[in-house]
Formats: sequence, C-alpha cells, structure tokens
Amino acid sequence: MALYDFLNPGEHGENINYWLSGKNVDSTPKSVKQGGPRTLKPVDEFFLTLCRLRQGFAEVHLAHLFNISQPTVSRIFISWINFMYLKLGHINIWPSRELTNATMPEDFKAKYPTTRVIIDCTEVPSSLLLNSELFSSYKHHTTLKALVGISPKGFFTFIGQLYTGSISDREIVERSGFLNLPFSNGDSVIADKGFTIEDILPLGVSLNIPPFLGMSDQMSAEDVIATQEIASLRIYVERAINKVKNFRIFDGVIPLRPFGIVNQMWSVSAMLCNIQDPIISA
Repeated sequence: MALYDFLNPGEHGENINYWLSGKNVDSTPKSVKQGGPRTLKPVDEFFLTLCRLRQGFAEVHLAHLFNISQPTVSRIFISWINFMYLKLGHINIWPSRELTNATMPEDFKAKYPTTRVIIDCTEVPSSLLLNSELFSSYKHHTTLKALVGISPKGFFTFIGQLYTGSISDREIVERSGFLNLPFSNGDSVIADKGFTIEDILPLGVSLNIPPFLGMSDQMSAEDVIATQEIASLRIYVERAINKVKNFRIFDGVIPLRPFGIVNQMWSVSAMLCNIQDPIISA
C-alpha cells in the first residue's frame, strides 16, 4: 500500500481528474470531473489499473470481475494512468555522480568505472493505422520506439517517450532530451555500436561502444575483449527493458482505444520497475 499512499488519490478520488468518454485523453481539467460518486472505491480502481497494466487483462474481463461496464473500465484506466504518470513523473530518477559511484557494482568498477548510464532502444507494437511512417515491414505491424537509460545498478534513470519506429538511434538521442541530462565532467555512456553519438554528447562525456571491424577482416585481441566486456554490461539494460515488457499490456499490439496514453503507460510501467528489486544485486 506504500505506492497507493504515495499517489494519494484522495479518500473519494478527489485528487484524480477523471476522463470523460468522448473527450480527448489530454483534456484540460475543465473537461473532466473530480471527486463525486464512484462505482468503485479508489483503491479498487487502483487495483483494476494494475490488473490491466501488469497482467494485461482485457477490459471486458475486468468489467465482469468488477461488475461494471466496459466503458467504465476504460475511463478508470485512462484516468489512473494519467494520474500515476503525473505523480511518478515528479520523482527525480537521475542519480548524482556520488550516488552512482556509491552503488556501482564490481563489474563496472573493474571495467568501466566512469559509467553514468547504459542506453538502448526498444520497440513496442501498436495497431494504429498502418502507414509508411509507422509500418515495420519485417515485423508486419506498426511499431513505436523508445530510448531508455539505466544506472550501473540497474534502475531506470532515463525514460524517453515513444517515437515512430522509423526513427534512427542517433535521431532519438537528439530528440528525446537525453542530451539535456545533468552529466558530470568525466562521465561515460555505454551503448550498442549503432549509437554513433560521440560527437553530440555533452562536453566531457565519453562513449563506450563495441569496436567496429573497420578495414580489417578480424578484430584485434584488444577489440575482442572490449566487445565482450561491453556486451556483458549491456545485458543489464536488456534485462531492465524486459522487466517493462513483462507488463503484459505490451505482450501484443496496443489497441487503438488507449493509444493516446501509450507514452503514459510506457513511462508508468518503467517507473514501477524502479520500485522492484534491482536487476544487479551487488
């Protein structure tokens, strides 16, 4: 209940702006109502939202479980996701250099002790209208792409918004706000070799990516070791991303109905992962 208490929806849900069917998901407070009689108690609405987000229960199934209509399920889910997005968004998830050093696992200390963040991109499928901007031919559905970053300890320290799947890794770094993070001089970023971003990183920040093969047919022994070391550390960001994708609403394509809050769903899921046990124990 600690999370529920932190969110503080109010005894009767008076702190939540409830979305009204037929209104835009991003409606202003004038177009929504606060408080007032509810079919469910706020704590039950919270549980319903987590069932939808974490377990991927269909709206029609939740309507049956909670003895409410499907439109009411949709209204509750959209309202709570927006509410959680705003509340959790006030938490500063970018740790100081000092905290990063104090919690740095031995693997990073031994190999890349200046690491501040490990970044990667991931794709989320959606059933939005297929068009040339969104369609991913090799996956046969539309995709949305997000940049995320984790600390050496394995917590999300950057959660970028979702963009159309055709965006390049470099472009998403430029557009996501990642470059505006308060880096310290001497920090380094670990990424896959597709992130050719060394020239756009803030002054004093370096990039560690696997070496390119270049003109030679094979890597040097040093390059092989560097590739293996970076790969062994990058696996942690992949595990962090998988924790988000364990929220089963992302198991298949995201239906059109909640598409307007897909960024909120993505961000809330990642933020909730930060209150789980870290993926790196020491």
